[in-house]
Amino acid sequence: MPGDYCGSGASVAVACRREEHGPGGGRVPENADAATGAGAGVNRGARRVQAVYFTLLTGNTLAASFIWGVNTLFLLDAGLSNLEAFAANAFFSLGMLIFEVPTGVVADTLGRRVSYLLGTVTLAATTVLYYLLWVVEGPFWAWAVVSVLLGLGFTFFSGAVEAWLVDALTATGYRGDLERVFGRGLAVSGAAMFVGSLAGGALAQLTNLGVPFLVRAGILVVMFVVAALVMRDLGFTPEGRAHPIRATKEVVRASLKYGLGVRSVRYVMFASFFTSGVGFYVFYALQPYLVELWGDAGAYSIAGLAAAILSGSQVIGGWMAPWVRNRFRKRTTTIILSLVVSTGVLVALGLTRSFWVALVLLVVWGLVDAAAGPVQQAYLNDMIPSRQRATVLSFDSLLGSSGGAVIQPVLGRSADLWGYPGSLVLSGAFQVLAVPFLWLSRRQQAPADVSAGGALDAPTDAAVPDGPLP
Repeated sequence: MPGDYCGSGASVAVACRREEHGPGGGRVPENADAATGAGAGVNRGARRVQAVYFTLLTGNTLAASFIWGVNTLFLLDAGLSNLEAFAANAFFSLGMLIFEVPTGVVADTLGRRVSYLLGTVTLAATTVLYYLLWVVEGPFWAWAVVSVLLGLGFTFFSGAVEAWLVDALTATGYRGDLERVFGRGLAVSGAAMFVGSLAGGALAQLTNLGVPFLVRAGILVVMFVVAALVMRDLGFTPEGRAHPIRATKEVVRASLKYGLGVRSVRYVMFASFFTSGVGFYVFYALQPYLVELWGDAGAYSIAGLAAAILSGSQVIGGWMAPWVRNRFRKRTTTIILSLVVSTGVLVALGLTRSFWVALVLLVVWGLVDAAAGPVQQAYLNDMIPSRQRATVLSFDSLLGSSGGAVIQPVLGRSADLWGYPGSLVLSGAFQVLAVPFLWLSRRQQAPADVSAGGALDAPTDAAVPDGPLP
């Protein structure tokens, strides 16, 4: 970033970037560490940015995870069938599908901070509405409407926080691996998820299934205040607001150009339709499935255990991500292998009738997914320009949400017909369909596929659009 930039607010969020001449005549960030030693590539400004990022992740995940362990049981307790419960989740995905692009435009025009603040307010309000529907045992159509609005709340987060991190790291002169930051973020959010899931399940056991939702709303209000104090849009200048319609068209056009217009990016997005769709279903189906294997329908803490196990696996897997990345020359090798292993685990989960074997398989599933997740994040980010990063990432989430909207009701109906074991086997069949798309992305030979860190600026040559879509 040329010139000076000094943020304001709490110290953890302030990254003041002023450039000075280095000994070789070049210009380096004032706060950069020495070029040698263990701290190379990580400076004080970058550490502050990461601290804010980890704080936001912790708050978001803690709030969300309070209900993750009991959400499906909550819907079933409200009188919904398996099909209706997962259809409600599908309407949540539909909400994300509808609002991904508009909220991505908000992040790219009004700023990532504004997008985050809107997300906390929207989610807090709709979470309270969810609780009220449970109290009155509302009709399915009401659950569908509120679920769509919940999707709106989450789309304000998707892409925006990740884009904020990458832009801010660039502005502060960070030269380390993105996988390392994303991996630590995954570990931090996993720890928050572990605490939230266990606490939510235990709280539901001690009180009722509605109380965790009220706690979630309260945490989101706290995060609104925290973000308002510490979050600043470093390294990014929002688009002008004089002509919002024109600005929206320009951002969307550029996002199509650098998203679906780039083959290597496009195929990763297509794969997310299957992986995200299956992931949505499996995460929530594991709650009643583990309770079923345990043999006590009122054991809400067992449902919370499923989310807690995944969170613990996420912590370990997040720390493993840089190590896993270094085992293979190409990022896509890690991504494809993890997907194949994950598919096998889903099939095994559907075939076992042992609670303890299911727990072990759940740990493996969580580890594999968590270790590969930061690698895929870094791969995608390295192929997207900064100015369009939030919206292109929102496009990726959009396709994942569309997968959730389509796949969840199908798998929910299969659970009504064949039970949760049959639906988990079918989940594996859906997920393996993502492999050909990831292989096609690999064949494009994008430089980001073999990237090993470095400057976080504009994408490589592989991100040049390759002509009209087929």
